[in-house]
Amino acid sequence: MVILPSLQQLRFLCALAEHCHFGRAAERCAVTQSTLSGGIKELEARLGVTLFERSHRHVMLTPLGKAIATRAQRLLVDAEELVGLAHNAQEPLSGPLRFGVIPTVGPYVLPSLLSHLGTELPKLKLYVREAPTPVLLDKLAGGELDILLVAIPYELGDVEAMEITEDPIVVAMPRSHPLRQHKVVSRDDLAREQLLLIEDGHCLRSHSLQACQIVDPFRNEVFQATSLRTLVQMVAAELGITLIPQIAVDSELASTRNVVIRPLSPDKPFRTLVLAWRPTTSRAAEFRMLGNLIRECLTGTKRAFASDHDIEALAAR
Repeated sequence: MVILPSLQQLRFLCALAEHCHFGRAAERCAVTQSTLSGGIKELEARLGVTLFERSHRHVMLTPLGKAIATRAQRLLVDAEELVGLAHNAQEPLSGPLRFGVIPTVGPYVLPSLLSHLGTELPKLKLYVREAPTPVLLDKLAGGELDILLVAIPYELGDVEAMEITEDPIVVAMPRSHPLRQHKVVSRDDLAREQLLLIEDGHCLRSHSLQACQIVDPFRNEVFQATSLRTLVQMVAAELGITLIPQIAVDSELASTRNVVIRPLSPDKPFRTLVLAWRPTTSRAAEFRMLGNLIRECLTGTKRAFASDHDIEALAAR
């Protein structure tokens, strides 16, 4: 009979693979450094292979160690899913939930959302991680996150997703700008303006470029910001105009009176907020329940599960 590694040993392996530092890995696992080191040595002895190259200055995975660590991470995710399946069969949407959200959504929905979920689901403990979409997707696939609130169109890969709400893309400009006299702003108007955009790596950048159908953004782009707040401050300083999501308007314009908002014509483009999770999870039914609560909080409306669009249809919009 094969003697299998323990889940604790696999947890030590994955922590050390991530940090490549015994002290930080031990802190991550809430054990002493000697306990973690001993666990790694026992795992290597049990498998009969060397997982890490060690020296006084660094710790590095061997090629085989890297492959084993990747599989170990999947095993840990499956083990957590097994426990979650049993726990949540007794009481859905209770206990810890690791929730990822993008920076162009989180600050504008989390205050009301966390309050709403705290009232509706008092036994649910949300642990929130804010990061750009690619980072969140990697952590979801690796089992570090359970569910994401992100925006499309964006290539999400192998996930299941549920539509939450549409978020219009609008034009923000200085109060003195000539386009302020327009009830709506056309794409031709934008093509002649100094356009401020969020930096590469944020899905909102691609949403904005798609909304105004700009093929060559560097032609009239003068500044790349790291956040929506910085963009709005630059607009207030009359350095150009920008595109922002409607959900950010009230929050970002609260501190300035020198910025006005106009819709973008002719079709009033939007991004779509979606809730996404691994297709292998045992908690899909729970996550759809959660999605309905989030939708109710953000839109004030309820909708049956059957009317949700699949991710291919959403991404094609």
